[in-house]
Amino acid sequence: MKTSKTCLSNKDLLGLQDLSLSEINLILDFASKLKKEQKTGKAKPLLHGKTLGMVFQKPSTRTRVSFEAGMYQLGGTAVYLSANDIQIARGETIEDTARTLSLYLDCVMARVYDHADVQKLAQYSSIPVINGLSDAFHPCQILADLLTIKEKKGKLNGLKLAWIGDGDNVCNDLLIGCARTGISMTAACPKGYEPLEDVVALAARDGKKTAADIVITEDPIAAAKDADVVVTDTFISIGKEGERASRESTFLPKYQVNSETMKLAKKDAIFMHCLPAKRGQEVTAQVIDGKQSVVWQEAENRLHVQKAILCLLMKTA
Repeated sequence: MKTSKTCLSNKDLLGLQDLSLSEINLILDFASKLKKEQKTGKAKPLLHGKTLGMVFQKPSTRTRVSFEAGMYQLGGTAVYLSANDIQIARGETIEDTARTLSLYLDCVMARVYDHADVQKLAQYSSIPVINGLSDAFHPCQILADLLTIKEKKGKLNGLKLAWIGDGDNVCNDLLIGCARTGISMTAACPKGYEPLEDVVALAARDGKKTAADIVITEDPIAAAKDADVVVTDTFISIGKEGERASRESTFLPKYQVNSETMKLAKKDAIFMHCLPAKRGQEVTAQVIDGKQSVVWQEAENRLHVQKAILCLLMKTA
């Protein structure tokens, strides 16, 4: 099989800050191509003979299944590595784990609690490392989000997106992704739950180049007004269960996306959520199960985007 070197070859993907606009567009275009080929029965085994290691500190549905199914569809193999089942659980360092995995695998995807862990894994690996989620960033999710928006709206540049809820890992990467692709984004978050300051600063700088306004506010009404896209996420993420009472009193009802929220957005606005969703908390069933919701198309696009990332990082595209 003929392969060619790309601008993403042997590169780590730890957050959207690792990708230029041209690289984001490359991934989205290739994901669209792979999606079409998969649906028309023309998929090619681009990763035949390649092996992906999947390290999981956190439980997962979409991340695990989409990466594993994606590798299978591309003719490769995925190896599931629970953090409790490998030697990290017995005290082996991340550095030594990274060096060892690099001897056996072609790429590593890690879903971790602390972003520093995936950074260290990348630092000491000689193969590409993909952040499958950390407490700071969730790049694969945002690339799937951007693909979904482009499919539904026909473009990215010039749109307006409203984020309502916790300024979490998804919000952080979405700010960067929106700014770099020309989407104006307003994030409405309670005081003390804003996205990372350095991320906001980076997004603001990128936004000046693409005419994308980046705004952080406590006002969800202002954020939702005339939005093309409305996005939220759970405000009780894995590891935050002990804060349930305080978070519910902070986020509800003000930061819940409901039918009144969607009425503030444009008539053809779409609703997105990375899932899993807690109906009746961050979003009502009427919205997430309604006609404006594209959450299932968004979830499917995780598969196609990640296949594109894997092929590009492993130099088979």
